[in-house]
Amino acid sequence: MRTFAANFRTFLLALVLGIAVWVSAVTSADPDEIRIYPSPVPLEIVGKAPTLIITSDVPNTVEVTLRAPRSVWEQLNATERSVQATLDLSGLDAGEHEVAVQIRVLARPYQIVLVSPVTVTVKLEPVATRTLTIEKLVSGIPALGYQPGEAVLSPEIVLISGPESLVNQAVHARVVINLANARENLEQALPIQILDENNTVLQGLTLTPETVQVSVPVSQQGGFRDVAVKVIVTGQIAPGYRLENISVFPPVVTVFASDPDLVASLPGVVETQPLDLQGADEDITTRLALNLPENVTLVGAQTVQVTVGISPIQTSLTLLNQEVHVIGLSEGITARILPQTVDVIISGPLPTLDSLTPQDVIVTVDVSGLGPGTHQLTPLVDILLENVEVESILPGTIEVVLSLPGTPTVTPSPSP
Repeated sequence: MRTFAANFRTFLLALVLGIAVWVSAVTSADPDEIRIYPSPVPLEIVGKAPTLIITSDVPNTVEVTLRAPRSVWEQLNATERSVQATLDLSGLDAGEHEVAVQIRVLARPYQIVLVSPVTVTVKLEPVATRTLTIEKLVSGIPALGYQPGEAVLSPEIVLISGPESLVNQAVHARVVINLANARENLEQALPIQILDENNTVLQGLTLTPETVQVSVPVSQQGGFRDVAVKVIVTGQIAPGYRLENISVFPPVVTVFASDPDLVASLPGVVETQPLDLQGADEDITTRLALNLPENVTLVGAQTVQVTVGISPIQTSLTLLNQEVHVIGLSEGITARILPQTVDVIISGPLPTLDSLTPQDVIVTVDVSGLGPGTHQLTPLVDILLENVEVESILPGTIEVVLSLPGTPTVTPSPSP
């Protein structure tokens, strides 16, 4: 016993030194690191009473900085939602509260260094509900000759819910019905608006339902009728052109007669005054009057706009034996080209190609900067008319032999 007491202090010192050596070895092998968790942590709200609603801005995420060994960081990064944040509202009544953000980490050991934000200001209000009768606000008028009937709403009331202070501001519920230029019955689901006493639309309320089904009958008045417009054309467009389209605006017009039977007897279309296309070679935009039966008048503008699309026919043409000219030849050098002519295939509008002359097409090879010798060059084609493109050159390569005066010119042997 006396020996143990004498050696106890020595034993205790050895134990402390051993633990220190072990801690040092572990720390050096798996050092602590301070890092920000790599992604914002979603903030989950729990414990809120169902009779209360949050009316203040609450952040969706928080930023968490931890101190942990490297091995723990590897676990945290490899596991989804390894760091969790909650805002516990249990037991809180209506009013404004400062609530601390609670952090949970699924790996150990760790130390929370920083949370941003640390606390959140939460304002709670009682949830209130009310019912309002939906009012109708009709805007716009139907097309001329049409009249609307009574609008029918289904349902006719709406249940609103939300923060008590906001619900108390609600005075009206309405739906806006637009009948501008309507020619047929209106059947639509339209959104409901909630307004305060100043007719300002309130946001942040829950509506049940959110939309209302609206039905408005729209009928044509006696003596009025909608008929289609048919464009009458005469003559032929210029040779080499094609007619792309003929459009009319408006495509449907409203006519009127004091005798309803007169407009009812119409065939459903009215014709325009004839449009002469003889020799036309470009687009046409004009206004034409309509041929109407006696005692039938046109409602609104007395003419319609007619647009005619005319474009040249696209075709191709092969130009045979076009002479090749040498350009860029240095002084004192002579040139010999083989072959001396090429065939050129071009494409473009038929009227343009019909007017093409030999002087409008120039084929060249450029020898600028080239010295004596044999060169394989690509010919270039310059066309002096617009909208004409070169499709192909046959052959696509020209042999050009450049030589100095007095130098024998080697004539290539013909291929067998």
